[in-house]
Amino acid sequence: MPNTLHRRLIVGNWKMNPATVAEAKKLARIFRRVATSLVHTEAVICPPLSFISICSGRSLFTKKSSPHFHMGAQVASTQEEGGPHTGEVGAQMLRDLGVEYVIVGHSEQRKRGDTDEIVAARLKAVLGQGLTPILCIGESVRDESGAYLSVLKDQIKASCGDILKKSAKSIIVAYEPIWAIGAAEAMKAEDVYETSLFIKKVFADLYGADMGLKVTVLYGGSVTYRNAPDIIAIGKVDGLLVGRESVNAPGFVELLKAVDLVK
Repeated sequence: MPNTLHRRLIVGNWKMNPATVAEAKKLARIFRRVATSLVHTEAVICPPLSFISICSGRSLFTKKSSPHFHMGAQVASTQEEGGPHTGEVGAQMLRDLGVEYVIVGHSEQRKRGDTDEIVAARLKAVLGQGLTPILCIGESVRDESGAYLSVLKDQIKASCGDILKKSAKSIIVAYEPIWAIGAAEAMKAEDVYETSLFIKKVFADLYGADMGLKVTVLYGGSVTYRNAPDIIAIGKVDGLLVGRESVNAPGFVELLKAVDLVK
């Protein structure tokens, strides 16, 4: 886990990109190659489900390992076992493809109907297969009264409430304020820091002070190679969840290198 290894975690969420297998292979090769030179950073790519197999080291690359490059998935089924679940992809299937991380509760999935209960079920299914869930939380509006903090707290409690402490240790929290996704600028790094502290406090309330200190917190929302170093250095988060920049090869490469240089 990144919070044990004291390494930053940069997760690229490709969403429904790129358009072709050839483009996906090219991106994966570039990012894997760059990851071999990283010292303080772990890189994770989350391609569309249809591209995971061809982007994984098992089918695309030589036997030479790249220990700082990992495969992730954008979603996993709520079902913990196989069966009559047309269109679903289970966590066990993803694990067999070499996936290590799974995004859970992304705002785009929530917008399409994922309730807190569904997010909790996905989280449980991912943990059940020994994979690392990246639990996304975020408010729609950052109001001056601070009501958005209750939104974040409720999302965390609703998603993790039935998860035991021994399993909760594997949960990564990705804070993605919805209003900042696709915006011209990311959230101010100072505000990122304050919110990350609040997230750690919620985990401390749920699982004890030690968990509050150890939980890995990422930031996502209009992250680029230009603002990434400040978000890490000033925002004091453990890593980033990157959207559109993660399929821009030059930009994502620069982002990985820039974050790796942050003291």
